[in-house]
Amino acid sequence: MVRILLVEDELQLAETLRAALERERFIVDHADRLASAREAALLTSFDLVLLDRTLPDGEGLALVPVLRANNPGLPIIVLSARGEVSDRILGLDEGADDYLIKPFALDEMLARIRAIRRRPADLAGEEIRAGSLVFDLSNEEVAVAGVRMELPRRELRVLAALLKRRGRTVLRESLEQAVFGFDDEVQSNTLDSHISRLRRKLQETGAGIEIHAIRGVGYLLRESS
Repeated sequence: MVRILLVEDELQLAETLRAALERERFIVDHADRLASAREAALLTSFDLVLLDRTLPDGEGLALVPVLRANNPGLPIIVLSARGEVSDRILGLDEGADDYLIKPFALDEMLARIRAIRRRPADLAGEEIRAGSLVFDLSNEEVAVAGVRMELPRRELRVLAALLKRRGRTVLRESLEQAVFGFDDEVQSNTLDSHISRLRRKLQETGAGIEIHAIRGVGYLLRESS
């Protein structure tokens, strides 16, 4: 359920990083300019940012205050070929949480992401309960009455987004943002298909929760009466 903003202008590297992150089941949105990254940060809530410093339209560190204005605790990892001690000190002093020097191993980048996400601030509220269902957000595992429920990645994202706002209507646009990346090609009925399959599985397993369509608005999840 973790959404990452990747700010990197080297397209081949960006595609390699995106593939590695998506294999770990992260949602990845890519921006190759400061301007597009700034726009993305204003439109979408991210859980972590991977930030290149040398971008075509300016210094990547200039984005840090913009990101932190909307989300003060947002983890930011700088990815840069500028690896002098003074460069690293500047990056950290400007507000980055970590500084990774290019070229780097993908496994190291993933390990640093895991380390940042293990911080105490990220451990609260990692489990959501509704009806007889328990959703472990940290491990992306769902169980009903103690029995593990296997769900595809996007159905997991839909369920997490609805559970976090259970009892309230979630706008269709908000659900699509939670489930799909900026670059995904989304048909008009794609979200409805995911929700239809998820609704059926919840009913079959006796999860004790229902998903209701609010016509023209979005969806609402609540416990069965």
